[in-house]
Amino acid sequence: MSKKFTPSKMLLEKISEHYPTPYHLYSEKEIIDRVCGLNRAFSWNSGYREYYAVKACPTPGVIRIMQRLGCGVDCASLCELMLAEKMGFKGDEIMFSSNETPSGEFKYAKRLGAIINLDDLTMIDYIVKECGLPEKICLRFNPGGEFKIGNMIMGNPGDAKFGMTREQIFESAKKCMTLGVKEFGLHAFLASNTTDSSYYPGLARVLMELARDLTCELHCKIFMINLSGGIGIPYLPNESEADINEIGSGVCEAYNELLVKNGIDGVRICTELGRYMTGSAGCLITKAIHEKHTYKEYIGVDACCADLMRPAMYGAYHHITVAGKENEPTVHQYDIVGSLCENNDKFAIDRMLPKIEIGDYLIIHDTGAHGHSMGYNYNGRLRSAEILLKTDGSFELIRRAETPEDYFATLDICPEFK
Repeated sequence: MSKKFTPSKMLLEKISEHYPTPYHLYSEKEIIDRVCGLNRAFSWNSGYREYYAVKACPTPGVIRIMQRLGCGVDCASLCELMLAEKMGFKGDEIMFSSNETPSGEFKYAKRLGAIINLDDLTMIDYIVKECGLPEKICLRFNPGGEFKIGNMIMGNPGDAKFGMTREQIFESAKKCMTLGVKEFGLHAFLASNTTDSSYYPGLARVLMELARDLTCELHCKIFMINLSGGIGIPYLPNESEADINEIGSGVCEAYNELLVKNGIDGVRICTELGRYMTGSAGCLITKAIHEKHTYKEYIGVDACCADLMRPAMYGAYHHITVAGKENEPTVHQYDIVGSLCENNDKFAIDRMLPKIEIGDYLIIHDTGAHGHSMGYNYNGRLRSAEILLKTDGSFELIRRAETPEDYFATLDICPEFK
């Protein structure tokens, strides 16, 4: 099986002349294709906007591609808000969806004019005390129980820490209106990394039924339905991809049935996709530097789970291509491992691959979301560079690799590190 974004060995050799492995490489073309496809699928809604989930890949060189195509940003922390501000996002181009929000962050978001998404009823008094409520506010819903599409259980929202019950949504709306809020958005996140095309339409129905009831019973003005994230990418070989056109049509059908037929129109549909937007557009490039033959066959690489922790953290599968050996038989079984002093520092276990030689480039696919962004410095390992492969075939460094000076920077309070 081959992945859509599989850089050639020749390209990797050229890049590595300037920037040593490991590094994350992103395809500008793949990101553009994703944004354009998403915008077409929701073009039936005049107010549609994708708010890219910054946490997936908080790198300006990546976010700028989506910004040029009209996307906003979904932020969840002070630093993400600061990044959005520095990049020129403002007003309703920013969603602020946080939980257990530290002091000062609502105030910062309100100053930017961001759409604030309240995770809990108790947050109303908190934000009133901190900076006052804006005239538009979003409420995050958790329906509890099991979320089903047909006979399939998509998730158990009741186990999640996010969002409010239906009763709390109604109580929040009433309280907010008495405090001057004029318009409401509704938001929910009920599943993660699904490629089932029925997820968004099912979620849309949940939120649109709530919007209808709030409008009828409390006379709330609903300005936005935010479907959040949840649409994933096919990590596994031969796994089907979500059909974004089918998804858009399904949400449109729910919109017409539950809102338009009840006299509710002009509601913006929004999404907060991260993984779907950039996940398959990125890969981690690493080089085989050691081999070990004990009870198993090991290939040691110069990346480690500090560069990509999903396999160690979740047991997640990431497809691996040996550059230049794409057509060779996969007859050798390896564990692909990094250098951390942790036995779970493995990118693949018992993976069938072509014969790997020292110096071979390994392409670890689908790392464009929750890859570099989840990096850390355990064992004193330094986070790698990020490079953008542009549509004209050139490449650009968009985040340099960390240096020892970066690692020791927060120790400047100590005399020996000043």
